[in-house]
Amino acid sequence: MSRRGYHHGNLREALIEAALTLIGEKGHSGFTFADAARLAGVSPAAPYRHYRDRDALMADVALRGFELFERRLSRAWNGGAPDPLRALRGLGDAYLAFAGDEPAYYAAMFEAGVVTDTEPALKLASNRAFEVLKGAAEAIAEKLPSEGRPPALMIALHIWSITHGIASLFGRGDAARRKIPMPPSELLEAGVLVYLRGLGFGHSG
Repeated sequence: MSRRGYHHGNLREALIEAALTLIGEKGHSGFTFADAARLAGVSPAAPYRHYRDRDALMADVALRGFELFERRLSRAWNGGAPDPLRALRGLGDAYLAFAGDEPAYYAAMFEAGVVTDTEPALKLASNRAFEVLKGAAEAIAEKLPSEGRPPALMIALHIWSITHGIASLFGRGDAARRKIPMPPSELLEAGVLVYLRGLGFGHSG
């Protein structure tokens, strides 16, 4: 990165790239606003042209992450084709792949303490990503016995919790990843199947 990028009007992009690099090297809390400016090749005062502080920069990084995340989840879900269960499996695999491929974005989105409610654009992007999972839960709910069927939102939250837990512990692409004697995708598939069978998935009623 160089000052030339800043003079060409790319300061925001340079700072986001710098933040991602620093998250990867030092963790989401291991660098300062000035560190990001230094890596982007600008003065410590230059970032204030775009961001009020480091938290605002991290919110922008999280925003970009959620936009990428939503696109990947939507592509994997593919409208529930060829059937909801297989599409849900693909959705889970995409979630795990994102944690593995984009650990810096993942950390900014879920671990850096960014408050989505105070950033309208970030809140919208986060909600859009969750809506993909909620849509999948709605399709799965239609296959469940009507008696005792939980709301689709609850199903979405349960599946999200299972998926996010496995991704955060075993699927991430940084040094915090924990080893297990099986692929994380198999662990996730088994966990979701156990949950859905507990709800009566595959049984008429």
